[in-house]
Amino acid sequence: MSDLKDLYRNAIVDHYKMPRNHHAVEHANRHADGHNPLCGDKFSIYIHLESDVITDIGFIGNGCAIATASASMMTENLKGKTETEAREVFKRFTGLLTGSVDSNEASALGNLSVFRDVRGYPARVKCAMLAWHTLLAALDEAPETVETE
Repeated sequence: MSDLKDLYRNAIVDHYKMPRNHHAVEHANRHADGHNPLCGDKFSIYIHLESDVITDIGFIGNGCAIATASASMMTENLKGKTETEAREVFKRFTGLLTGSVDSNEASALGNLSVFRDVRGYPARVKCAMLAWHTLLAALDEAPETVETE
């Protein structure tokens, strides 16, 4: 079990040190900003939707290791998915962090399941969820900044 936890930690550190899709999407037609006042994490999510498919997604901003890795892995996971599929992944990811999904649903999240142990640290759950809530605000075209507090 220790090896598995090390693997999870390594994946989070990798995405923190070398975040994927860490850029603004120039042709974005959806955008939202998010802030976690407790931790100081701030992200902007940029999405280009074309025929209901996320053809490009990126983020800019700064955050702790959990928040940055979550944003990075989220963008990798959602590129190419429909808006409906993205909302379903959001629900599963939220369930993973709250412990309300079964092991089959958790395994369906693929590499996002590395965040499973975060649920034991409520302040860190907010870090992991910031990019995801900001994603929903972007999809909903909500103008206000998302806050986790």
